Amino acid sequence: MTKTQPPMIIVVGASAGGMQATANLSAQFPKDFPAAIFIVNHMGADNNGDVLAKVFNESGGLTCEQAHDEQPFQSGHIYLAPPDQHMLLVEGKILVTKGARENRYRPAIDPLFRSAAVAYGNRVIGIILTGYLDDGTSGMMAIKQCGGVCIVQDPLDAAYPDMPQSVIANVGADYCLPVAEMGMLLSDLVRRKLPRRKQPPKDIVIEAEIAQRVLSDLPAVKAIGEQVPFNCPDCGGVLWQIEGDFLRYRCHTGHAFTSAVLLAQQTAKIEETLWVALRMFEERQNLIATMGQSHGSSSSSVSQRVQDSQIHIDRIRAMLKATHKDNHDEVAKG
Repeated sequence: MTKTQPPMIIVVGASAGGMQATANLSAQFPKDFPAAIFIVNHMGADNNGDVLAKVFNESGGLTCEQAHDEQPFQSGHIYLAPPDQHMLLVEGKILVTKGARENRYRPAIDPLFRSAAVAYGNRVIGIILTGYLDDGTSGMMAIKQCGGVCIVQDPLDAAYPDMPQSVIANVGADYCLPVAEMGMLLSDLVRRKLPRRKQPPKDIVIEAEIAQRVLSDLPAVKAIGEQVPFNCPDCGGVLWQIEGDFLRYRCHTGHAFTSAVLLAQQTAKIEETLWVALRMFEERQNLIATMGQSHGSSSSSVSQRVQDSQIHIDRIRAMLKATHKDNHDEVAKG
């Protein structure tokens, strides 16, 4: 790597259905591929990322490994974000952090994409593959604003088209194609001659720095947004609406949400609260009946109190059924 000719960087984000899609993509790279590839695939904290690395190493021509903090990277290698940690890029090396979740995930796609955009500007190629909701859209906006290239999987080719569709609708894709056709395109793009890179916008730099610090940063979030009367569903802190056309929110501890993810989180919290309320009303009803039997209370009084509790139980059950239907409809829309 030289200062006059920085490497090309390819950053890839995937969620539901992403293991197969990223494996199909990695199999297309030749051994002499002149760029480094970084992949975030949404996964649970208890997943073993070595399984995915093994699949890539067996199916493709490039060496694949889980990323490590402060690790220098090189072209012709694939680096995977490890479970329950964000993968970020700075000049010439990888950072692996335990920062706040973004869009409910760690690793998340947006932090990687933003950090790559700030560090490498127009030498970044971003790719969004299959997945629910819209993680990756904000990060892809950063890549485009810094002069990079936007590629999305054709929604008709994606197992779950939400994420590619969100990028198309909110950013606009430079290329939209099936995964099977991406290898040839990327081989052409990484060999282009590029103009001199420009300075990244200040707001993107601030958000990239928030992900690196892993610390509360009230001045930073105040600089890029306006406080709103909503609370963070992860930590309970107040939220700031981030300036821009794509509706997003941040709390000062680092949690970040698109409007779609915030709504999904609020719905999940409401459902959790309703289940607790249902359990408590059923326990109360049983306790009233038990006390009536034990103390010889008036049967009509006990019966009335039991009936009153049943009214609340029925209402909560009706709300839970409605919440379940709303969730099912949202998934069906995707």
